Amino acid sequence: MARRALKLASWTSMALAASGFYLYSNKYLDPNDFGAVRVGRAVATTAIISYDYLTSLRSVPYGSEEYLKLRSEVHLRSARRLCELCCANRGTFIKVGQHLGALDYLLPQEYTSTLKVLHSRAPQSSMQEIRQVIREDLGKEIHDLFVSFDDTPLGTASLAQVHKAVLRDGRTVAVKVQHPKVQAQSSKDILLMEVLVLAVKQLFPEFEFMWLVDEAKKNLPLELDFLNEGRNAEKVAQMLQHFDFLKVPQIFWELSTKRVLLMEFVDGGQVNDRDYMERNKIDVNEISRHLGKMYSEMVFVHGFVHCDPHPGNVLVRKRPDTGKAEIVLLDHGLYQVLTEEFRLDYCHLWQSLIWTDMKRVKKYCQRLGAGDLYPLLACMLTARSWNSVNRGISQAPVTAAEDSEIRNNAATYLPQISQLLSHVPRQMLLIFKTNDLLRGIEAALGTRASASSFLNMSRCCVRALAAHKKKTCSFFRRIQISFSEAFSLWQINLHELILRVKGLRLGRRLLALLCWRLPAPH
Repeated sequence: MARRALKLASWTSMALAASGFYLYSNKYLDPNDFGAVRVGRAVATTAIISYDYLTSLRSVPYGSEEYLKLRSEVHLRSARRLCELCCANRGTFIKVGQHLGALDYLLPQEYTSTLKVLHSRAPQSSMQEIRQVIREDLGKEIHDLFVSFDDTPLGTASLAQVHKAVLRDGRTVAVKVQHPKVQAQSSKDILLMEVLVLAVKQLFPEFEFMWLVDEAKKNLPLELDFLNEGRNAEKVAQMLQHFDFLKVPQIFWELSTKRVLLMEFVDGGQVNDRDYMERNKIDVNEISRHLGKMYSEMVFVHGFVHCDPHPGNVLVRKRPDTGKAEIVLLDHGLYQVLTEEFRLDYCHLWQSLIWTDMKRVKKYCQRLGAGDLYPLLACMLTARSWNSVNRGISQAPVTAAEDSEIRNNAATYLPQISQLLSHVPRQMLLIFKTNDLLRGIEAALGTRASASSFLNMSRCCVRALAAHKKKTCSFFRRIQISFSEAFSLWQINLHELILRVKGLRLGRRLLALLCWRLPAPH
């Protein structure tokens, strides 16, 4: 019996040693890809973070200065552990971590600032893996399809990477290739996250983060389908074709599949690169206005919203033919389609916020699921304090002190924020992310919360609400609505004119005479 046990142990040791040597020597096999490793790492990280929160804050009086300092330290430690987990498990984990990092005014600053690095720490697939995906999906080798293909990717994201290449007919293209393992791992990763979020909820009942898992479950399969991304790109290009400042790269369908997307190559600087704009004589304020117009049109008029406008996905350049400034919109995998009911309520809410109609602010916040937390929803949407919302968000730009207050409140009111996020319509969640990403761009450009951006939003709201009213009414009623729409747009234009002359002495006097005669358009 002893000899058998010794023999079994010897064979087991040899098998383990051989397996270990094989894994070590085979550069194409990564232990991080094994389910047990990924699950174990995620469970261990969740347990450590939960234990840290349970024990570190237990003996300190709630709300005291020591408590706030200690809480910030725990937030930072936990955010770093979460970031390390995302980098190690890659794929879906990085995607979800990037989503959290974009919620600047909804999560504690320790988390958002730490997780922002995930946009630049996405994994890079080897050229062997890229060749394999192209061979499997297009049925040909890279050298059969392209005259040249850059080995170094232009950019690497959580789900894919992009290479510059030249087709046989001489066209320069961008080739987006999905990481080969992410498709197989994504469903298991989401299931794992769901289990961990449910476990955390047992320990911390006041925190509701199932909305995050639900969003990943719904959106990830769409983002992994590059044919869907191509259709989104063509739809938004058609939808916004009247904006001559917008460029959406053309899709080459004959060489596109669910895992490979070929598109026109368009160069430019990132939208938050102020130095690039100054070097190329691109007007920062013009770009900010264009970006606001583009997104207001998507949200309020069409209800079809590009929800990943981080700087790597929004480029700026001078048009080669005219020399005018142009915005290049990339990565069309993640879009939110708004229902008509949600879109109209959201229009009414922003109109009420812009024109400081607090009764209607409460009404439409509650229609969107906020209940008694409607002041919190108003603050989350505008990233302004409740005092500023009451005074009028278009009356004065956000100050550094107010911005700091909002970020600190994200930590203080985290339980209420997580509760609110679990009650608002699911469509709202990606809108929050989009709003915060756009604010980050405006902050980098120094154009945040200008009154003109609110007026552009108001124009789109007026048009959208008027178009809805015209759908089911008589001819004479449509004429009446059109006159009302034209009058409201005239009021907005007059407000904008007043803003332009406000800094002049004559403007100040004119403002005193005219402002009281301008009722808010509805």
